[in-house]
Amino acid sequence: MKFFIDSAEVAEIQDLASTGLVDGVTTNPSLVAKSGRDFIDVLREICAIVPGPVSAEVTATELPAMLEEGRRLANLAENIVIKTPLTPDGLKACKALSDEGVRVNVTLCFSAAQAILAAKAGAAYVSPFVGRLDDVGSDGLRLIADIVEIYGVYPEFTTEVLVASVRHPIHVVEAARLGADVATLPPGVLRAMFRHPLTDKGLAAFLDDWAKTGQSILNRPEDGATDGSRPARRSA
Repeated sequence: MKFFIDSAEVAEIQDLASTGLVDGVTTNPSLVAKSGRDFIDVLREICAIVPGPVSAEVTATELPAMLEEGRRLANLAENIVIKTPLTPDGLKACKALSDEGVRVNVTLCFSAAQAILAAKAGAAYVSPFVGRLDDVGSDGLRLIADIVEIYGVYPEFTTEVLVASVRHPIHVVEAARLGADVATLPPGVLRAMFRHPLTDKGLAAFLDDWAKTGQSILNRPEDGATDGSRPARRSA
């Protein structure tokens, strides 16, 4: 499973990308608004940090303006993916842009029927929102299972299932079990995946036991170095 970061906070993205675990980024108008920065500047910076796909959403709702915005955004960097909403005009824009070689992420998917339309429109990704479905009493992960199953029946469907609106690590684990291609995670969810109380407890015990030995891996007298540097090689 690929991990995307769902954020427009450049510093946060840069920090998480340094782990080597980040495959891409998704943004949207709400995330950019929270950053308080210029949309285009933010996208350029993110694309320079993360070589993988960076989703940038159009804000227009009618086809001509969607296409104009999508083409403008796609020209910012080679790794830009255009996000369009799962509406009639959004799917028309997806089809037109995909035919031009632009990758499209069809977002705001809430049903398997919508996901079928996205695949037929040539979407590179479809983004079902699991958390928002859970919020209204539906089963978001059931939708992921349905889409993965349907796409698996039709080899001509190349659309990747990008799990969005992820609220906690269990969403990620269960989506992975179901065979989803991508999960886009808020920074806090990815950080939460690192943590477990038994890991913290075990590390604390190891460090305590090591401290009792009074030893150091780096500063060893026999190495001829006490500043942590490597000793010089001896000549043959």
